[in-house]
Amino acid sequence: MTGKDVARLEEAGDTIPPGTRINITFLAGEDTATRLTAARAVKRLGFVPVPHISARRLPSRSALEEFLAGLAADGTGDNVFVVGGDPARPEGPYPDALAVLRTGLLRRHGVRHVGITGYPEGHPGIAGPDLWSALTDKAAAIGAERFDGDVITQFGFDAEPVLDWLETLRARDVHLPVRVGVPGPAGVRRLLGYATRFGVGTSASVARKYGFSLTNLMGTTGPDRFLHALARDYDPARHGTVKVHFYTFGGLRSTAEWINRFRQRDTPAAPAG
Repeated sequence: MTGKDVARLEEAGDTIPPGTRINITFLAGEDTATRLTAARAVKRLGFVPVPHISARRLPSRSALEEFLAGLAADGTGDNVFVVGGDPARPEGPYPDALAVLRTGLLRRHGVRHVGITGYPEGHPGIAGPDLWSALTDKAAAIGAERFDGDVITQFGFDAEPVLDWLETLRARDVHLPVRVGVPGPAGVRRLLGYATRFGVGTSASVARKYGFSLTNLMGTTGPDRFLHALARDYDPARHGTVKVHFYTFGGLRSTAEWINRFRQRDTPAAPAG
């Protein structure tokens, strides 16, 4: 959710299981008060707030301290997600997420769990070797500070590169749990817009595999095929601990309702007796 999605979360609250982790983005144009209000709403409704910290959007060390202190005062700062962020040039002293992790401020303000990013299909602005170096360095920093942690991946439409990336991740001795990014149900045109924005591959073959057509953009699609493919080929011995993270694209209720239908439809019934 964004800082401005509190009303949408309240409207969707009865469809989301208590204790669900809900990430709160760190968008340009939203101030600290808006982000803190959103985190309080997540907690008030019975969920676990995971506020984002966008390193390159932080104008100063004091701005980071102010945000962390506000979260701590509200009891909403146990979990954070630290990301580099979109600006081409840092707006302050932090060029990337690792710089934030190395400040020591997270531990000082009571953070216990730190999420970091993963990019199974690469990043449009960062070379592959640099991505891997950043990820392993961030994982090492999480371990050195004795945080709990996880990796949340960018969403995608093809399970195969995700599974290959997970094997490589484990081979590089990163054993944090991974939450695989899954696009919530949305219009095809909207999904493609987000995919283009974030550099996610959407070739015709991938689109067919996922279940939508690049020549018919008027429909809506969900991640059924993606999740089935992920589950079918998932091997804990090779891929480690894996969960899913839904990108709702603003559709909190529609995503939650889709998840509930998927669970009811695809979870095997318990044997009688």
